[in-house]
Amino acid sequence: MASAHVHTYRTDLVWTGNLGSGTSGYRAYERAHEVSAAGVPLLLGSADPAFRRDASRWNPELLLLASLSQCHMLSYLHVCVMNGVTVTGYTDQATAAMTQTPDGGGHFTEAVLHPAVRVAEAATADKALELHEQANRLCFIANSVNFPVRHEPLAVTVGS
Repeated sequence: MASAHVHTYRTDLVWTGNLGSGTSGYRAYERAHEVSAAGVPLLLGSADPAFRRDASRWNPELLLLASLSQCHMLSYLHVCVMNGVTVTGYTDQATAAMTQTPDGGGHFTEAVLHPAVRVAEAATADKALELHEQANRLCFIANSVNFPVRHEPLAVTVGS
């Protein structure tokens, strides 16, 4: 039996939204924060627009959706290589839904990925569509959330 490989990750978060009186009131502070990790650019974060978001910054909900989209793409490109499908282009317009609960909490109810893939050979277009299922099963992030992550490919086209 093969042993599992454990990968560890570290991020650092610093709240930068203290306007002088801390969290003395709901409108007394900004939701601004910085997320960093060794070797990557600083990420500026805030809250969702419904919760006094700074529109120029990422929020956790967008970051979760982006992570799902990125992970699916990376898993998909891997399974394409393993199955002889040459991908020459890939875009995704991912969407997600979150339901807020009466107590102010909430949860995602689903995410839908809409990948548009370009392959080098027309003969591999059908296989390219099929491989989204395998990529979804392999995606670390999709396997870590408690809501459905669906994919609805927009297109598979041929070209370089």
